[in-house]
Amino acid sequence: MASMELIKDGSVFVLTLTNGDGANTFTKEVLEEYLDVFDQIEATKENASLVITSNSSKYWCTGINLDWLREQPREYFLEFAKLMDKVYFRAALLNLPTIGCLTGHTFAGGAILAAALDFRFMREDRGWFCFPEVDIKIPFTLLMEEVVEMLPNPRAVKDLILTGARLGGKEASEVGIVDGAFPESELFPRTMDFARKMAEKDRETYTKIKRSWRRRISALKEVVLKT
Repeated sequence: MASMELIKDGSVFVLTLTNGDGANTFTKEVLEEYLDVFDQIEATKENASLVITSNSSKYWCTGINLDWLREQPREYFLEFAKLMDKVYFRAALLNLPTIGCLTGHTFAGGAILAAALDFRFMREDRGWFCFPEVDIKIPFTLLMEEVVEMLPNPRAVKDLILTGARLGGKEASEVGIVDGAFPESELFPRTMDFARKMAEKDRETYTKIKRSWRRRISALKEVVLKT
């Protein structure tokens, strides 16, 4: 794969985003790689968990590659939004525990992807968590709104989406947007420790509970996955 690498570390799938120098942004090809990875993981049956991390200490993911998108025909924009929705939908309902290891800036579409995961851990001393859509004039789709609203602090979510505010790791942890914030040297090991514990959960039971809990997202299946 050109922009990410999937390995298995014991019971944990580790997906490393490998275009950190380019902020791990989204293009059509990148989003299709995510879907391919999700297919591979969902085809397995054993108890496991998934960690999504980055090879960059500056960027986790900053969403759409706007330079690339500007080069596409204008009529492609809607199709691209639908492809992003498909990735978020699949990420939100993956059939195992999912954890984001947010090594750096997590912006826009990248922050939505992080919100789609079950848990998030962030570097405490560098990087921002931000939904800048209100400032870059890109509104949320219905599916994106549902994903973002899964974050556990409605007041913090309102402030983030309506003001475009940026939260550092410590502040994001304090308001519950992420589940913990750690120094760079501890972030990946602490994330993996948690992922190994979550991988002990019965996968079938965990998936049933998660998909029931996220039934508002599940209800959008026909809208998101229709061709």
